[in-house]
Amino acid sequence: MMVRDTLDRPLHDLRISVTDRCNFRCTYCMPKEVFGRDFEFLHRADLLTFEELARLARLFVELGVEKIRVTGGEPLVRRDVERLIAMLSAIPALRDLTLTTNGSLLTPAKARSLAAAGLQRITISLDSLDDEVFRAMNDVNFPVARVLDAIDAAADAGLEPIKIDMVVKRGMNDHTIVDMARHFRRTGRIVRFIEYMDVGTTNGWRMKDVVPGREIVELISRHWPIEPVSANYFGEVASRWRYTDGTGEIGIITSVSNPFCGSCTRARISAEGELYTCLFASRGVDVRRMLRGGATDEELRDAIAAVWRARTDRYSELRSAATIGMPKVEMSHIGG
Repeated sequence: MMVRDTLDRPLHDLRISVTDRCNFRCTYCMPKEVFGRDFEFLHRADLLTFEELARLARLFVELGVEKIRVTGGEPLVRRDVERLIAMLSAIPALRDLTLTTNGSLLTPAKARSLAAAGLQRITISLDSLDDEVFRAMNDVNFPVARVLDAIDAAADAGLEPIKIDMVVKRGMNDHTIVDMARHFRRTGRIVRFIEYMDVGTTNGWRMKDVVPGREIVELISRHWPIEPVSANYFGEVASRWRYTDGTGEIGIITSVSNPFCGSCTRARISAEGELYTCLFASRGVDVRRMLRGGATDEELRDAIAAVWRARTDRYSELRSAATIGMPKVEMSHIGG
C-alpha cells in the first residue's frame, strides 16, 4: 500500500525521535540560553514506549516506508535504545535502518551492540575538526578527538557507510570546510555539508549566516575537482558530488538556497507521539492519544494515511520574511 500527498509525493521515509533530550547545546539547535538548567523536558511517561514506536513503524512500513532513521535529541541518551533497534530491524520489508548521533556516547561496546541489534548504518554529527571551533559550537566543551574515536568505533562495528554531518554557519565554522573535506577524502566516509536552517524559533537564524551550497561546492573544487552524481533514490536529501580522482564523495544539503520540497518523502514522529509532515511544521498530529486509547491497527493506519494524503507542506520553497518568524517545532524535538 502506497500513499501520496497532494503534490504526489510518496511516503518513503520515517524519522523517529526517541527523546527530546541532548547532552550537547549546539548553538544552531539547542542554545543554552533557552535549553538551560530550568528547561522542562518531557517526562518519561509522556515518551512513547519502544513497543508503541515499533507498532507505529510497522504501520508506516505497510504504507510504503522503506527507510527509518532513529533520532533525538541525542538518541543514545535513551536507555536501552538497542531494544528498539532490534524491534525495528525485525519489520518485514524495511530496507534501511539508520541512526543519527553526536557520537559522544558511541563507545566501541555501544557500536557493537547497535550493530548486533540490526542497525545498518550511522550518521555522526561533527561541525568542525578545529577543536576550539567545535567546542564552541557544541557549547559543552566536548572535544573533536572523542567524536573521531566514535567514528572509528562505528567503522569497526561495521556500521557503514558512515556519513558525517557538518552544519555550516558563516563566521563560525565555514573556514574549516576544506579541512573537513581533506580529512575524510580517501576514507570512505561521506561528509554532508548542511546549510544552516531556520528550524524552530530559538537559534537566532539569519539569512546572512547561511553559506549557500554552491559556495561550498566552489570552495572544495578549487582544491580537488568534483562532479555531480545522480541521486541514489527519489527523495534523497543531499545532492551528491564525487572527487574526479576517485577518492570519494561528499553531499550538500541545500534546504535554504535550493529547496527540495518537491521530492520530500519524509514523515517524523516526535518522542511524545506527534506526527509531523515537515521539518518546519508549526504543529503535529497526536497519535499517542490513539495508541493509548485502544485504536486498532487499521484505525491507526487509516489516520496516518489521511494525514499524509492531506499534506501540502513546502516551507522551504515558500520561505520569506513573513514565514521565518512563524512558530515552528524545534529541531531537537523531531530530530532534523
